[in-house]
Amino acid sequence: MPAHPALPSPAAALARRSMLRAAAAGALGAALVTGEQGAASAAPATRARPLQVLQPGVGRTRGRYVRAKADEVLWGRLPNRDSEPVAVVRSGDVVTLDTISHEGLLEDQGKDPRQFFEQYGVAERAVLRDAVAVAARTPHDGPGPHVVTGPIAVRGAEPGDVLKIEVLDLPLRVPYGVISNRHGKGALPGEYPEKFEGDPRARPYFNEGGNISVFAAAERSRGGLRGRLPGAVPVGFDLHPFMGMMGVARDTSALVDSVPPTDAGGNIDINDLTVGSTLYLPVQVPGAMFYSGDPHMAQGDGEVALTAMEGSLRPTFRLTVVKRGLRGAPRPAFDAPFAETPDHWIPIGLSDPDGPENGGNATSLDLAMKAAVRQALAFLTDELGVAGPVAYAYLSAAADFQCSQVVDRTTGIHALITKADFGR
Repeated sequence: MPAHPALPSPAAALARRSMLRAAAAGALGAALVTGEQGAASAAPATRARPLQVLQPGVGRTRGRYVRAKADEVLWGRLPNRDSEPVAVVRSGDVVTLDTISHEGLLEDQGKDPRQFFEQYGVAERAVLRDAVAVAARTPHDGPGPHVVTGPIAVRGAEPGDVLKIEVLDLPLRVPYGVISNRHGKGALPGEYPEKFEGDPRARPYFNEGGNISVFAAAERSRGGLRGRLPGAVPVGFDLHPFMGMMGVARDTSALVDSVPPTDAGGNIDINDLTVGSTLYLPVQVPGAMFYSGDPHMAQGDGEVALTAMEGSLRPTFRLTVVKRGLRGAPRPAFDAPFAETPDHWIPIGLSDPDGPENGGNATSLDLAMKAAVRQALAFLTDELGVAGPVAYAYLSAAADFQCSQVVDRTTGIHALITKADFGR
């Protein structure tokens, strides 16, 4: 069996496009072929109002607005200590970023988002102009797939501080996303997508490079936002947008791969970090050099195929510097990433927090689990003052340890500690 299907002939490509359009039509409906303001020429009056397409400069922003410019974003790599900021803000400032999903831009998808999304019935005016510019002009010069907006320098941030990142808003920029599975990646590398080859039902989902790309629609519902997948069997799920990647620059001059998360944050892929959450990261370089990318519309714990429902978002953050010894950040956050939501504290465990540039890349979930438990114990004992044996007993009896992701080489486990259990 070949490593992946041969590239299709023109006739086969036309047939595939027809199958994709037919499959996408059920998920999209007429309302998804929209313009910048979300107008749909054929949407029935009974359908919910379609989602607005947030082209650069279109729609509401708060605070400092940072666009995803083709000559400023990074593709496949992260900022390091030598990077120049694209913006400078004060501690406590609010920033709004345009972020771009890499799905639809990558080489195995043709590196032309207009052509890629056109096969699913998306009008050219509903494809983000900055995504088109990045695909055409930005060098993909890092080993990862992610398009990264930033870095943003925060005045007063110094090594030893914590950058407090409050997630204030996460609107969708487009009403669609993509979920992909690629050769040699995902939770079952070597099994999938190879086992899909030869199955006629899977043929429409193979992209130009022989990997799997499944188009997903986003739509309004009474409860919020829903994702819908194509195919004969109706499949829908709630959307919970979050940024898969939020980080600060590492103190290195080496190229920093965008894939594995580290002690500086990055691609941590924790789906609890939605609107209202806070991420704390230990600052490694002057200015912190905050960045974000890898926007997700929905992701299950584990992210097993390889990607979430990847789709471009416009996040708004408040960035605040917290000095050691002052209130404003949990004590463990000065040494490792830590997060919280209104309901939970979230200690974060990574299998290889030092990063692959420091040698090796441990992928063991066992290591990530042990790191998460140690972080949780340190938080309960050092921050809340719980006796060690009682803290360990509590974690065993009441805390949930969830798999953040298993697909970024460095694996992640995070704990959910319920604040109400401690009267908070």
